Amino acid sequence: MNLIVRKVKREDALGIINVLNPIITDGRFSILDTIFSEEEEEQFIENFPERGVFNVALNTEDSRIVGFQNVEPFASYTRAFDHVGIIGTFVDGQYRRQGIASSLFDATFTMAKSLGYEKLFAYVRDDNETALKTYLKQGFEIVGKAKKHAKINGKYIDEVLIEKFL
Repeated sequence: MNLIVRKVKREDALGIINVLNPIITDGRFSILDTIFSEEEEEQFIENFPERGVFNVALNTEDSRIVGFQNVEPFASYTRAFDHVGIIGTFVDGQYRRQGIASSLFDATFTMAKSLGYEKLFAYVRDDNETALKTYLKQGFEIVGKAKKHAKINGKYIDEVLIEKFL
């Protein structure tokens, strides 16, 4: 597969939800519990923070979005956290373990640094060992665990807190 990573465009909404909604529906890899419409994703892209990073990975053979990653500012209520971003990574289940996440991380780290981010932070489901391994491979470190941090369909889920200094 030939892959390019580029900044998101509004017209990427359908490709993004085609990656994201099956992950949400599966219920094992994300704490997101409600699927998104194309219009909702378009709004999300349109309203994405100016200082955010939002990249998509495209399979150039069929122009299909196979993954995406974003970084949003940690908080807007104080400038004390301006150097910290929250990162999220999603890869289509059919395309995992093909270097897509690594390509996304490379592009996202570069862009995040250029926007003044010094540290990226993430919450990873405790039962999502593959995602945790992927982040740790990229230099993230475990800094704690939030017990019973999410509750989906009556079941509590712990989340592992991780960070990486750029």
